[in-house]
Amino acid sequence: MEIDFLFIKLLILLFNLKMIHAAITAVAGYLPEKRLTNLDLEKMVDTTDEWIKERTGIEERRILVGNDLGISELAIPAVQELCKKANIEPSEIDLLIFATVTPDMVFPATANIVCDKIGAKKAWGFDLSAACSGFIYALTVGAQFIQTGSYKKVVVVGADKMSSIIDYTDRNTCIIFGDGAGAVLLEPTTDDIGIKDFIHYSDGNGAQFLHMKAGGSKRPATFKTVENREHFVYQEGKNVFKYAVVKMAEVSLELMNKNHLKSEDIHWLVPHQANKRIIDSTVQRTGIHPDKVMVNIHKYGNTTAATIPLCLRDYETLLKKGDNLILTSFGGGFTWGAIWVKWAYDGK
Repeated sequence: MEIDFLFIKLLILLFNLKMIHAAITAVAGYLPEKRLTNLDLEKMVDTTDEWIKERTGIEERRILVGNDLGISELAIPAVQELCKKANIEPSEIDLLIFATVTPDMVFPATANIVCDKIGAKKAWGFDLSAACSGFIYALTVGAQFIQTGSYKKVVVVGADKMSSIIDYTDRNTCIIFGDGAGAVLLEPTTDDIGIKDFIHYSDGNGAQFLHMKAGGSKRPATFKTVENREHFVYQEGKNVFKYAVVKMAEVSLELMNKNHLKSEDIHWLVPHQANKRIIDSTVQRTGIHPDKVMVNIHKYGNTTAATIPLCLRDYETLLKKGDNLILTSFGGGFTWGAIWVKWAYDGK
């Protein structure tokens, strides 16, 4: 009889336990002041403002200029602004995950540099490399530390100084990319909000179409690699476009179907800002209304890991608690994925 009573008490306890979700409780971003417009690029390579806007949707991008300035120069003020908005001290941060393909140095991790500069003395951190999908990969990883109860405050940064690896004599790549940093704070909640589900994929066969030829352990820097301009982004645009158009929409629909979400249930689609035509194709395939799509590619270009958090920052005032967001991205590697987020607060 006593055993049965204890068993019933255990069942009641388990029934009352609520699952911990990782909620985005603040967003922030930072962009350099220098604007590189399409008209500026007309003077540098064989292109036109009209052609760039028609093919990509980009009007200008931000560029970090100056000697000895790495991506941490943009990430530090972004995280400081994040702490200010969340009303927390940097010393309260438990973990900082930094998504980037343009770290300050090969090592140490830029995450550690940022933690030191902002005074996050209790935090540990690491860099994560997944190109344009870096932020959603890092967001998923950060959520696991919250959901298991390991940490209370996890900062996820997506930031890239793409101007440092772009060949400004290559008209196919220099028109696309810009520099920027975005960051979010993850905190635990037992409410029905936060990161609800995710799906991620990768395919190493895509590396041949989008990569940097030299600079790694396979082809360390030599006079020859520098002379051959092998330390810049190499992209076969048609192949990348073909994959991205399909995969971003596919994974978004897969995530929606898995969770019985219809297009009308989605308040905001937050796509990686690679190309306006890719965004438009994703919108058409998912059936989400164009008015519910976050777009800022015209202002910043493709900031790689920073595009999604910068969209969240730009549209923050329009977000309401309980809104369903689909975050989706496609990047070099190939890497792609989608996350279903139920927004945690009223942006206003």
